[in-house]
Amino acid sequence: MAWGACIAALPLLLLLLAAAAGGNGGVHCLEQGSRSRSRRALQGRHRHHLRSRAVGGATVLELRHHSFSSAPSKSREEEADAFLSSDAARVASLQWRIENYRLIGSAAAASKAQVPVSSGAKLRTLNYVATVGLGGGEATVIVDTASELTWVQCKPCDSCHDQQEPLFDPSSSPSYAAVPCNSSSCDALQVATGMSGSPACGGADRPACSYTLSYRDGSYSRGVLARDKLSLAGEAVDGFVFGCGTSNQGAPFGGTSGLMGLGRSQLSLVSQTADQFGGVFSYCLPLKESDSSGSLVLGDDSSVYRNSTPIVYTSMVSDPLQGPFYFLNLTGITVGGQEVESPGFSSGKVIVDSGTVITSLAPSIYNAVKAEILSQFAEYPQAPAFSILDTCFDMTGFKEVQVPSLKLVFDGGVEVEVDSSGVLYFVSSDSSQVCLAMAALRSEYETSIIGNYQQKNLRVIFDTSASQVGFAQETCGYI
Repeated sequence: MAWGACIAALPLLLLLLAAAAGGNGGVHCLEQGSRSRSRRALQGRHRHHLRSRAVGGATVLELRHHSFSSAPSKSREEEADAFLSSDAARVASLQWRIENYRLIGSAAAASKAQVPVSSGAKLRTLNYVATVGLGGGEATVIVDTASELTWVQCKPCDSCHDQQEPLFDPSSSPSYAAVPCNSSSCDALQVATGMSGSPACGGADRPACSYTLSYRDGSYSRGVLARDKLSLAGEAVDGFVFGCGTSNQGAPFGGTSGLMGLGRSQLSLVSQTADQFGGVFSYCLPLKESDSSGSLVLGDDSSVYRNSTPIVYTSMVSDPLQGPFYFLNLTGITVGGQEVESPGFSSGKVIVDSGTVITSLAPSIYNAVKAEILSQFAEYPQAPAFSILDTCFDMTGFKEVQVPSLKLVFDGGVEVEVDSSGVLYFVSSDSSQVCLAMAALRSEYETSIIGNYQQKNLRVIFDTSASQVGFAQETCGYI
């Protein structure tokens, strides 16, 4: 076995706060934190101001991660269970959507821009968020590579989830305009939203183009399609088409203003800005839940990256049902230097998704990884499953836990090492239970998903013009 150093057992919060960039060894080491440090970390969480900046001709949006709330009404374990259950519902929703989309190509050009991205923990979501300008105001939205339409909550709101910022007010923006029914954007709407049922326009009483986004977890956004000026760290996008939602509900949205669609459809941010940014974007997701940010880079200016290893590229998979998704071929996985064997790798198509938290694998692949983890963790007693995580261990009495390196292998022999903090999920605040931070899909016929928990401290580059995805190691805490 190829083992390196070791990681001491500590709560998930402290792991995220203290973990450094993953090294080349098979194991990594962190000191155990005290409860007083944990309390101070919780007390230090305050409302952050997401910043944007221009660097070397690129627009940079800070990326931040969202932590669990410290409300006394729920234990950390209860909140974690609710978040992971919501994540499982998203995975099920994505499986359904894959079967309802058609691939929509996008144009490419040569430009660049960069935007800050951060954790959405303070907004009650485990996803990453960025703050953008819209019609003279600001909106903090979830960064989602598996969604195609950007939308925000709008006044007057019939039914809206609680958000931290004021609702977007169309009447206060001189550049706002509803998209009419007789427009190419409205024609593209049904494909972009995956809705093939009711028409987007309902006659003379509904001259504006309406939209409905519904997910199998029960969340939804409904409203009208509109245009307004979008600002990405000083870079203006005039006439940006987005959803102005007047009825929106769903736990996954937390306290955000809405969602940024970075998929591959005609109405996504990537496609709408192809003339400016060339259909290329990348992100680096930070480990820390507070006081740190990563970045979302729009365009192909690699000079603003901080990668510590060369960028390696693997080809996207062309699929008639691809829709807005970014598909790759997963050809192998190594655990602690040991290759796992599974027939699932012969058709190991996966989605790289910033909006899913925990990586979900085809049962044959997951079971092979699980067997190797159980072998390498033989010294630790097994513990009951937690939510969607069923490979768990009892760390009571242990001062440290040895965490093996985990590498994902894609077409072309491209190896991507998962940061040490993305291998194990620390369930309990006293570090007494940890679980493998991966889950099994219900069927071999479902599509595996690489979630954001396993993408931390990586520069992930999506090049739609060249139909490839790149990876490099990068320490994503910019503050």
